[in-house]
Amino acid sequence: MTDMEKKLLQAQHRLEEAQARDRVKERKARTRRLIQEGAILEKVLPEVRTMEPSAVEDYLFRRLSDSDGNRSRAGN
Repeated sequence: MTDMEKKLLQAQHRLEEAQARDRVKERKARTRRLIQEGAILEKVLPEVRTMEPSAVEDYLFRRLSDSDGNRSRAGN
């Protein structure tokens, strides 16, 4: 393996490591956002705390369609 090939391989590894760090950073940011949004949801609608996720989804669709006129679940 030539010196140039080694440098190229090292550069590729550095790039892959940077991309992996970015993916971790993005995943952590998404997790934080989802936790914050869930906390807001529970604060505004405390009744959802005891519901299964699918029941929360149905509940929200019903609540939004009630306050939004004829908004359908499929029409998101």
